[in-house]
Amino acid sequence: MKALTTGEYDAILRRDFCSFIERCFVELNPATGFLSNWHIEVIAARLEACRLGHIRRLIINIPPRHLKSLCASIALPAWWLGHDPAAQILCVSYGQELSDKLARDCRRIMAADWYGRLFPARLSPQRQAVQEFVTTAQGYRLATSVGGVLTGRGADVIIIDDPLKPEEAVSESQRRHVNEWYDHTLQSRLNSKREGCIILIMQRLHQDDLVGHVLEQEDWEVLSLPAVAEEDQAFTIETPLGRSRFHRRVGDILHP
Repeated sequence: MKALTTGEYDAILRRDFCSFIERCFVELNPATGFLSNWHIEVIAARLEACRLGHIRRLIINIPPRHLKSLCASIALPAWWLGHDPAAQILCVSYGQELSDKLARDCRRIMAADWYGRLFPARLSPQRQAVQEFVTTAQGYRLATSVGGVLTGRGADVIIIDDPLKPEEAVSESQRRHVNEWYDHTLQSRLNSKREGCIILIMQRLHQDDLVGHVLEQEDWEVLSLPAVAEEDQAFTIETPLGRSRFHRRVGDILHP
């Protein structure tokens, strides 16, 4: 089979989000092989549907160590800003240290030479701080943690990645803190409640965690990917590279 030219590979990365995720993994983990799996393709398709405006509220439930943060908090903001350099993206995690780490990895992607070949988006030399880096089109990725002050800040996209530590899930006060901060602070940061997008990706920890809380308020698209399948599942996705179908039977491990 003929090897792809650089131009051909760049064209794929520019069009197909799942391929872009893999390239991000390689950039951040050059000594580690990328182990592709169908669940990454399904997650990528749902996240791309958010960028295209087909999904406005998305929940992805998935256990740790299945590349959820790479997909949602690192690759997606870089991809979104690549296609729309004026987008305003707010990323939230349970702690500022984690939020900063994810932001740093995203910034590294956007500063890479190969990314510069794909997209016109450029980081502004005036503002490249980890917690907020800005494009030359005045779009940005803002990183904060649960409980953070967001006065005066707006977003077209809010990405919530692990808002609660597993050990805190047993605490009613901690769950209430997260849920109330979402209700009274975070949700109001959307520039447009009707057109804005909120993505919540986390492991289910309690019936009254943030997932359970938001599902009581409005309709969300939910993608549930437990470590071991509790029921038969079937997924069909459409990408620029074609249609794919995936089937999962009861008892199947998510990523063997």
